[in-house]
Amino acid sequence: MKFLEKNLVALDVAATSAEDAIRAAGQLLVEEKLVEAHYPDAMVDSYKTNGPYFVLAPQIALPHARPEDGVNEASVSFVRLREPVVFGNPANDPVTLVFALGASSSDEHLQIIQKLMKLLGDSANVEALKTVSNYEEINLLIGGN
Repeated sequence: MKFLEKNLVALDVAATSAEDAIRAAGQLLVEEKLVEAHYPDAMVDSYKTNGPYFVLAPQIALPHARPEDGVNEASVSFVRLREPVVFGNPANDPVTLVFALGASSSDEHLQIIQKLMKLLGDSANVEALKTVSNYEEINLLIGGN
């Protein structure tokens, strides 16, 4: 399980659309070989088909696709957008924080969701993620895993 390791985090990424933001977060997973090259496309396809259901809280999106869409290992990447992007969820737009999930169908998936909810369930952590300047600050937030 890979959860917000240094190579899975990018701060102040430029994106002009929800699709750009999803691809940017997904590409981090591709580069670490945690998902197959087509997985970001599958996440975008899911968004286009199902809408912004994964914009779960104000400014936070958790795009993902199905395990069979090319997940090699349960994983989460994080992209903070330089400028907020509208995903089409009126209650929670615009999005600044994008966590791409490489969702496996195993217990690891549940562990990842639990870790993510622990991190994002604390509004102080969410506020900190909007302003951190480096990976070390993020690592402190996630407990130095």
